[in-house]
Amino acid sequence: MAGLPQYDGAVDTGSPEKAMPRPSRAPMLSHRMKHDKSILALAVSSRNIFAGTQGGEILVYSLDTYERQRVIEAHKGSVLGFCLSQDEALLFSSATDPIVNVWCTTTFRRLYALWSPYDVGDIFCVAYSSYHHTVYLGAQNTSIQWYDLKEKDSRPRPKLTSHPSERKDRFFDSAGPGGVQTPRPNGADARLRDAVGGQNLEIDKQDIHQFAHFGYVYCMLLGRGILPDAPSDEVLVSGGGDGRIQLWGINAKGGAISKIYTLEDGRDEGESILSLAREGSFLYSGRLDGEINVWDLETRQLVRNLKTETDDVLTLSLGGGLLFAGGKSGVVQKFNQHYETVSTFKAHGGLILASAFTTYNDKATYVTGGNDNTIVIWDVQDCAGPTSDEKRSNNDLMVESLIQFTSFRTVSSLPKYRADCRRGASFLRSVFQNFGAATEMLNTTEPYNPIVFAKFRGNPATAASRKTILFYGHYDVISAENEQGKWKHDPFTLTGEDGYLYGRGISDNKGPIMAAIYAAHELANEQSLGSDIIFLIEGEEESGSRGFAQAIQAKKDLIGDIDWILLANSYWLDDFVPCLTYGLRGVIHATVEIESRHPDLHSGVDGSALLDEPLKDLVMLLSKLTGNHGKVLIPGFYDPILPLTADEKHLYSEITETLLRGNPELGDPEELAQSLMRRWREASLTIHRFQTSGPDNSTIIPRLAKASLSLRLVPNQESSEVAKVMTTFLNTEFQKLDSKNTLKVTIDHQAEPWLGDFNNEIFQTLESAIMSVWGPTHTRRRSSVHASKTLCGISSSSPTTPADTRPTPTTSNTLANGSIEADNTPSSPTLLFKKPLYIREGGSIPSIRFLEKEFGAPAAHLPCGQASDSAHLDNERLRLTNLYNSKMIFKKVFRELPMQ
Repeated sequence: MAGLPQYDGAVDTGSPEKAMPRPSRAPMLSHRMKHDKSILALAVSSRNIFAGTQGGEILVYSLDTYERQRVIEAHKGSVLGFCLSQDEALLFSSATDPIVNVWCTTTFRRLYALWSPYDVGDIFCVAYSSYHHTVYLGAQNTSIQWYDLKEKDSRPRPKLTSHPSERKDRFFDSAGPGGVQTPRPNGADARLRDAVGGQNLEIDKQDIHQFAHFGYVYCMLLGRGILPDAPSDEVLVSGGGDGRIQLWGINAKGGAISKIYTLEDGRDEGESILSLAREGSFLYSGRLDGEINVWDLETRQLVRNLKTETDDVLTLSLGGGLLFAGGKSGVVQKFNQHYETVSTFKAHGGLILASAFTTYNDKATYVTGGNDNTIVIWDVQDCAGPTSDEKRSNNDLMVESLIQFTSFRTVSSLPKYRADCRRGASFLRSVFQNFGAATEMLNTTEPYNPIVFAKFRGNPATAASRKTILFYGHYDVISAENEQGKWKHDPFTLTGEDGYLYGRGISDNKGPIMAAIYAAHELANEQSLGSDIIFLIEGEEESGSRGFAQAIQAKKDLIGDIDWILLANSYWLDDFVPCLTYGLRGVIHATVEIESRHPDLHSGVDGSALLDEPLKDLVMLLSKLTGNHGKVLIPGFYDPILPLTADEKHLYSEITETLLRGNPELGDPEELAQSLMRRWREASLTIHRFQTSGPDNSTIIPRLAKASLSLRLVPNQESSEVAKVMTTFLNTEFQKLDSKNTLKVTIDHQAEPWLGDFNNEIFQTLESAIMSVWGPTHTRRRSSVHASKTLCGISSSSPTTPADTRPTPTTSNTLANGSIEADNTPSSPTLLFKKPLYIREGGSIPSIRFLEKEFGAPAAHLPCGQASDSAHLDNERLRLTNLYNSKMIFKKVFRELPMQ
């Protein structure tokens, strides 16, 4: 058939050596964007997806990252139809207002507002002739009307009283029983934020074709090549509630239409044409009860009638040699050029009301929208033509690798996932091997997980002077059992939603790892890798890097000399401004245990002042560790801590200035700086939990009481020295209690703090790469909140006391939640910062200082994720934009750092 490009599907040759892989027949769900209203219309440009909603909005999404770029308050009624101009500069939207608005697709400003001189009801569809510069609308009152935009400046300006919103409705504004008019609903007169400005245009009364159909005009399309004897002529095609398809010729002067012929299949009137699609000389019309008619426009004959499982066929799309039909049942049915059903799949939980097909970056993409308030992106992998893997972008392949990587439950803390950890490590090694890297599994002490070693060799031309960059990461993740059902999706099934990828480990640390791997792979393919890139990806970081140091020391000859160390295992301060981390706190995890010679006792039977109770002793002992305001009382604890330098103080000024410019609710800049310093550059002690022996009731005197505590250390504090002094101090203080019980202090884990030199070449290369990739950072200033709302965790309306004057901790949650931008913010974007913020963090990564010492190389830390990524929490996520840009940053650093 000529209607669709030829596609023969998979071919089974009968020979295993020659058998071609059968392509996936059902499109793969690539991404989902959620809204709070039905999606009624869709249009796709070369860059964006436009979605019209039941609430009169136009949602604009990026085709690259699926992030929502804009919410346009476009109409006071539901948006029913879209049309893009041929050059994609204009977007026409029709609605139940009934108005057609014309938008600039780059500035999203309204250029024209167009309406009819008569009450036409809903405007179901709109079409535009770029050749004649004429816009056509199909209306509920059965008319087709048009406006020649070439005449917009020569026609008289319409009176404001002619605007549809100024007219009296014949039903609602007429007097009812008792002579009372129907009250208008609340908000009916509200002014739309974006549907303002531009030129008002009113259709001339002579530019109307009344009764174009004997029913509503539901759908239209416009194009050339429809008439065999005049292929260069543009023809308007309309479908209506009368079951007819009308073809209209267009007059070159003024764009007036005249009927050419009608397509009818001989049925009774009333069986509506709900959707239209065309390719070449074949026209497809969607009807009630799941029927699709296929018309040959050359012969004007009905050549095929297809029966679908969609129920009423509300939308049709063509692309890649395939026909997609969607409708009332929420099902999409896909046909090949032989009109054979290729696949049928459930796309929405309600009606499918709109669809579109596009090819973006050589990837065939099908988009659907429905009354379940979602837009779904489908990856179509079985299209005709060159859409195989070699045509797929590296970003697409990277996400596909992440889908597999995330599916492995690499939870190092739970023995039941030991096999999953090994499978995850093997998969990661296979990714390296497929890209030509030399690989090896570095075993740790049983039963700990292995380290994946990989090496990308640089360009042989640089062998004499080649430097080596070590990238460190971890493939193990925090547990995500989801017993409470708090995850939106299965934690180990990577799911795309609203511009983010959701899944355990996607931000910490699988996404950044894959971005670095693909960056090295691309450079190697381009023969632009001027350095050796070594990857050390461990499987025990979330469990304290058990066995890591010993395994690395045993394989130092294999690893060789290292010039720089790079890791990417953390997040920005907020959701807008890229950061570089130059400092981490260290940590000591300890258990303090006090035990009695007596068994568990009953307080009523045996309790007395003569009995030394272990829990009492423990509470008294722990009280010696800290004083007022969390001051640690261990002798000499603060002595080694480095003072704040002038250079570092300047960094805090940049941080507070940037954060407060985007989010003034964070409060006083000095208090914000002090709060961050307390988290990042001041040591602290935390008591995490108590445990006691015996049954769980209120009358038991436990024989054993223990507590878990941690000390967060800062640079220049040595963890081994602090652990030794703390143990001695606890033993000394315990002796003062004169207790008959025994004390045991166990150091469970310790990690050194780390402080990098933010002025060295690796940080400066990272800064340059971030500025090049991210460019100037923009955001919108948040509007002020009501006085009763909280400010940095304190209610600004409540009275203060002397105790309230201390700086209130600004937590990561405050910064993440405080940076969310409201979609309806009318203000213009504000330039926040041209370079990344240099930050420290309160958390610990055990291996970074060890690697620096072991290889004598400086380390730097590139945070890839945002503050709201929820790493270690439910619904962990990573923004697609951050993933793609991180790969670009790694690529620039791997290429440019050896030149320093």
